[in-house]
Amino acid sequence: MSVREKEAGDSVDYPHSDGTLGKKKRSTSETVEYPRRRATIACQICRLRKTRCNGARPKCQLCSDLNAECVYREPGIKLDAGDKLILDQLTRIESLLHSSLTTQPHAAFSTTSPATSHDTNIGSDDTLTRSSGLPAHGRLSAVGLGSWVNPPASISISTMPKMHTTPALHLLRWPLIRDLVPEGHDPQHLLRLEMAREPLRLTPNSGFDLTNASTYAQAFFNHGNVWYACVNPHTWNQYYQSALAQGFQGGPMSCLVLLVLALGSAGHSGSISFVPADHEPPGLPYFAAAWSFLPSAMMQNTVVAAQCMVLAAAYLFYLVRPLEAWTLLSNVSLKLQLLFGSPDRIPDQWRELSVRVYWNALLFESDLLAELDLPHSGIVNFEEVVDLPGGFEEEEKDEDGAERERTEQGGTRKHPGSSRPPDSQLAIRHDELWYFLAEIALRRLLNRVSHIIYQKDSTHTLSTLGPIVFELDFQLSQWYDSLPQPIQFPLTSPPLSNPVQTVLRLRYNACRTIIYRPYILAVFENEQAGSDAGVKECCRRCLDATIRQLEHIASHREGHLPYLWQGALSMVSQTLLIMGASMSPILSGLLPPAPRTDAIIAGVVSEVERYAHLAPSLKLSAEIIRDAERRRRSRLRSASQCL
Repeated sequence: MSVREKEAGDSVDYPHSDGTLGKKKRSTSETVEYPRRRATIACQICRLRKTRCNGARPKCQLCSDLNAECVYREPGIKLDAGDKLILDQLTRIESLLHSSLTTQPHAAFSTTSPATSHDTNIGSDDTLTRSSGLPAHGRLSAVGLGSWVNPPASISISTMPKMHTTPALHLLRWPLIRDLVPEGHDPQHLLRLEMAREPLRLTPNSGFDLTNASTYAQAFFNHGNVWYACVNPHTWNQYYQSALAQGFQGGPMSCLVLLVLALGSAGHSGSISFVPADHEPPGLPYFAAAWSFLPSAMMQNTVVAAQCMVLAAAYLFYLVRPLEAWTLLSNVSLKLQLLFGSPDRIPDQWRELSVRVYWNALLFESDLLAELDLPHSGIVNFEEVVDLPGGFEEEEKDEDGAERERTEQGGTRKHPGSSRPPDSQLAIRHDELWYFLAEIALRRLLNRVSHIIYQKDSTHTLSTLGPIVFELDFQLSQWYDSLPQPIQFPLTSPPLSNPVQTVLRLRYNACRTIIYRPYILAVFENEQAGSDAGVKECCRRCLDATIRQLEHIASHREGHLPYLWQGALSMVSQTLLIMGASMSPILSGLLPPAPRTDAIIAGVVSEVERYAHLAPSLKLSAEIIRDAERRRRSRLRSASQCL
């Protein structure tokens, strides 16, 4: 049944706030010889009024009669109330920014921005201009910021720009920070280290053990699929039985099952940073076996082949192998661009899976592009035409006719160690879609921040920066307020027991830091800029978010399955920011007392050093902040002795 038919004739329930999941029911209209004509899709007003929509464009009959704005949601998007809030805010944000890009930057938000109208703690544009200590045309240094330039109409401001100054090593050029890291590492250094790295060497082992397959499958759906939401738990047992029947000898189903077990084993074991360097990473035998099937998957332009490669990239992120993951994702991108290039290339039963695979690939690529200067794959060009994730079909059949093959084989070929199959009834989570949608919206906002503030080769004035920053912070607040209650995290309480809330809170604080970070640079370059209350308040917000991200350093381990590498580089950036601020007479007063600040920095140094053996880029990062902290303490001691 097509997506359009499901929109018209199915009753589909999605995760409720109480964690339950409604039954999917097929309409009895499928058995009628002459089904009623239905609107392919109803507009939002007809949906709210629960009236039949005639589907006319640009306005349906009801909206024409009411003289109301007629807005259609594209087919295939089936969301609960919390999801819709996220998307409605995202739509408002996109419209606001796109319209603002056609105006003069200095006036874009001066009178209409919700941020400025709701925020009474920050000074006006004139205040910001006065506070900079520079004339209105004075500019912040290009070492840290870019310009809010008008992009071509074909470029979305929700994409990562090809040249930007967001990554951690760009902070090494900032005043005060560069005094702590005199070596002056080039921002391209991390990429060169990863490119020179020895490739991952795998020896496929046909004797991998399936005894704990049930445990690892459940661990994946408990601790792994929540981050990726791209494996249907309702069809898992079918997939496993199909791979078992084939003796794990090949095919996308065998590859998929092995990758699920690899990620499940990784999630069951906890952070890889605690695995000794001379020990085999959890799940590696399953991944090695799956790796031998990936060349075949690379040659297939199917949704399941792309799904396998996304899961393989996820495991490579777990191993802290960012460039190998990028190589797979580039291939996935090409497959998806081919599949989404024409509506008839993706069968209806695979459309939901294709959407989830698409957003995984886009999120992964954006995270990589935020830290490394890599070629863009072009996958973002389909962002406006690809639906957002909805609900999985319980009846989904695998792409290769696995059910038919199993029947024709008339039996099951047991694999060594397969003493029992995974449980047919998994304890299924129903909140993974909330996290996935929230992460999509937040990643787009992070991309927008990089695009608007941190593009290279141009600069901002403080007077134009102010309204932009306030609007982006307003959007971040709207994102937070729109989160469904089960995943909405407290902003100020101690560490959480919910991994999803913990990771979202870390990502939220990282985003807020990046939004306000330009004001820290302004004070680093001109200490007098911080004498104004408006600029000082912006710096306080930045440093407050930074401290909140780093004060409970062990909480970062909740996201180590998907985010260890990205999270480590984020920690390094924020720590360098705190180190520099502690050397500033004005900014140091915005930090916690010196003993607590020192303890936070020491905790980050210790934590990142724990990761150093996992990747050369992390080893360099650990060395940078360790040596910078040593120099910082030495300088502060010398300064105190001179008083």
